[in-house]
Amino acid sequence: MSEPPWDGSDVKITDVRAFLTAPEGTTLVVVRVETSEPGLYGVGCATFTQRANAVATTVTDYLAPQLVGRDPAEIVDITTILHLSGYWRFGPVLNNAISGVDMALWDIKGKLAGMPVWQLLGGRARTAVPLYGHASGRDPAEVADEVRALLDAGYGHARCQVAVPGAGTYGAPAAGPTTGAWDPRKYTRTVVGLFEYLRQELGDDVELIHDVHERVAPVDAIGLARELEPYRLFFLEDPVAPEDLNWLRRLREQSSIPIAIGELFTHPAEYRPLLAEGLIDFVRVHLSAIGGITPAWRLATACDLFGVRTAWHGPGDVSPIGHAANLALDLVSPNFGIQEQHPFNAEAEEVFPGVPQPRDGHLWPSDRPGLGVDFDERAAGKYPPTLRRQGDRWKPPRRPDGAVQRP
Repeated sequence: MSEPPWDGSDVKITDVRAFLTAPEGTTLVVVRVETSEPGLYGVGCATFTQRANAVATTVTDYLAPQLVGRDPAEIVDITTILHLSGYWRFGPVLNNAISGVDMALWDIKGKLAGMPVWQLLGGRARTAVPLYGHASGRDPAEVADEVRALLDAGYGHARCQVAVPGAGTYGAPAAGPTTGAWDPRKYTRTVVGLFEYLRQELGDDVELIHDVHERVAPVDAIGLARELEPYRLFFLEDPVAPEDLNWLRRLREQSSIPIAIGELFTHPAEYRPLLAEGLIDFVRVHLSAIGGITPAWRLATACDLFGVRTAWHGPGDVSPIGHAANLALDLVSPNFGIQEQHPFNAEAEEVFPGVPQPRDGHLWPSDRPGLGVDFDERAAGKYPPTLRRQGDRWKPPRRPDGAVQRP
C-alpha cells in the first residue's frame, strides 16, 4: 500500500485475520485486526454469507498484506486505498472485506480513546433506538397474533409477511402443501387482504411494514402500492429490484406510500438520483455491503440533506458486530428512522460477548469502548460454517411457467 506523506502514531497494524462461524446456522464472517499495542485489537463484520469463503480469502490474501505496518487510526486513508487497490471496485465481495477492516479500525479507535464509537461519531441524538420486529404467519390471523405479541413486548413497529396459499412466500411459513411455484398476482391480492385485516383488528396505533423483496414486476409493484395506501404503512420495502429503479418515478407519481430500498446496493452513488429526485423515504443499506461504518456515515449525512431517514438492514446474516455498528449510527443520526431487529440465540451470545440487548422494543447502548462487542475465537470454533455451496446462495423461486423469479 502506498504510504501517506505524513507520520502516523507508534501503534501499527501487525496482523489481519478472517474467521467463519455459524452459531445460528448462518455463516458469519468476522475480521480481527491486531496491533503492536499489547491487548489492543479490533473486530469487524464482513458477512456476505452467500460468498463467505471469497470474502475471507480477499481479507487474508489481498487486504492484509496492504495493512500490516499501517497506523490503525488512519481509517479514511486506509479504506480509500483498499477500495482503489483492485481497480475494479464496489462489488459485494470486496466491500464486505473492506467493511470488516473498517469496523475493526473504528473499534480500535474507540478503545484507544476509551470511548464507544457512537461518541466518536458525535455523541448520541437519542436515548435508545426503536426497533421493528418480524411478524409472520400462515394466514392474517396468525400474523395479527404475532404483532400483538410484539406490542405487548413494547414494540411499536412490525414487519408483516403472510403465506400465499399454495405458493409460499418470503418471510412467512407455508400455508399447507405448495406447488413450489411463485404467483406474483396471487401474492399481491393476499398482501392487500393481510393489511386490510390487520388494520381492522389492530387499529392505527401500530406502525406496519411489508417487504416485497423485489418479487413482482414493476407495474404490479405500482398497483400494490396504490392498493396498500389506505392501510398507512410505515414503509414498503424493495417494491422494485435495483435493475428497475427507473420505475420508482412512476410509483412516486401514483402513490404516496413511503418507500424503503437499498439492501442490495453496493455503491453509495446508487442513491444519488433517488435522493435528488425525492424517490425514496428510507435507506435500507446492508452496512458491510457498502464497505462499513465510514461510507454509511457519509450516506446518512447525505440523506439528512434530502429528508430521507435511515433503516439499516439488520437480519440474521449480519453478525452482532454489524448490529453494534448499526446501533452506533442509529444513536447519532438526526435522520434515524427505524432499526430492524434480529434476536440472537445463546450460542451467538457465547461467540460474541456484548451482543446489544433489546428492551421494551428498543436497543440500548453500552458505554464500553469501541463497538462494545467482542469475538471469542475458541467459542466460534464450536460452530463451524456451513459447507461450501450448502446454504451459501439464494435459491430463487420459479413462476408457474417455470421461469426464474428474482429472490
